[in-house]
Amino acid sequence: MTASIVIRIADRRWRKARLTDQIRKAVRAALASDTRQGGLTVLLTDAQRLQQLNRDFRGKDKPTNVLSFASPAGVKGYLGDIAIAYDVAAEEADAAGKSFADHVLHLSVHGTLHLLGYDHEDDRDAAVMEAKETMILTGLGFPPPYDRAA
Repeated sequence: MTASIVIRIADRRWRKARLTDQIRKAVRAALASDTRQGGLTVLLTDAQRLQQLNRDFRGKDKPTNVLSFASPAGVKGYLGDIAIAYDVAAEEADAAGKSFADHVLHLSVHGTLHLLGYDHEDDRDAAVMEAKETMILTGLGFPPPYDRAA
């Protein structure tokens, strides 16, 4: 059974970017990398909305690139929600010299892995999560998301 991946576009700039099919493919690849399965929703929005969500749910009153909200324990078949801010993703991609698409696909995989239970709170967990992100993205033909030369 294929997991349901719903993509909601709340900022018109995402329509112009035309990344929904690629986001869906990246999310599916992340899901395929793990035994935990379920559907999810990706909200493509702006920095203002991510700031509001970050403030309301994490107590951090600032915009961020991606947030993941896992379903409560015991909910079967639905992993949760991911929200990505267009403005923040575009600024980060530009600052890193990456394409917007490559960065957004990385954020999509990153958010999905959070829903699957991965985290980066300490160096060990970060290394595991980053290796998994790199494996998924390079497996799809995208460049490694982390610049290890820096």
